[in-house]
Amino acid sequence: MLVEIDNKEYEVEIIKKNNRNTYVRVKNGKIVVSTNYLTSKSSILKLINDNKDNIIKMIDNDSKKIDREEKFYYFGKEYDVIYGFQEIEFSDDKIYASDENKLKKYIDKEIARIYSERMEYYYNKFEERIPVPNLKIRKMTSRWGVCNIKNHNITLNYQLSKYNICCLDYVIVHELSHFIHPNHSRDFWNLVGKYYPDYKKCRKMLKE
Repeated sequence: MLVEIDNKEYEVEIIKKNNRNTYVRVKNGKIVVSTNYLTSKSSILKLINDNKDNIIKMIDNDSKKIDREEKFYYFGKEYDVIYGFQEIEFSDDKIYASDENKLKKYIDKEIARIYSERMEYYYNKFEERIPVPNLKIRKMTSRWGVCNIKNHNITLNYQLSKYNICCLDYVIVHELSHFIHPNHSRDFWNLVGKYYPDYKKCRKMLKE
């Protein structure tokens, strides 16, 4: 659902719960409304219109977060991200960038390059005969990687980019090993250990 405030359209996310009251907040440029299951769409729109002034303040406060330093992890290292600079630059524990969108495009491109290079490296290490994998990268909520034996696709979780690169390497070896053993048998884990002996340490890191 979209609403117009001060000639700008904002997305409204409605979260219905078993609560008595209705709460409105702004997060990442989106108006989030938590309300009862029985609250109608027209009632939500009326509530937003009646509280436009407060919502505008919340939108302003939310937008200011982009200008502040914020922490994020990139291949196991914690950085302060500082916006307002023309070029993207990594310096010790800081990343300088012009804005969030440009930084995301840069990071996405780098992640694709690094994932591809690590996949090629471990694919070439395998002595067993396995198909050339088709690499896909996407955000997943319950898996770090998926191997589709039928179409040779290996999908890696985008969120692996937050962890030490050893975790990415382990997941790649894990998924490549499924081309030989499409299960989690002892033979499968022996094969994983053959190409990534320290895999237990990485598994533990991903579970923390």
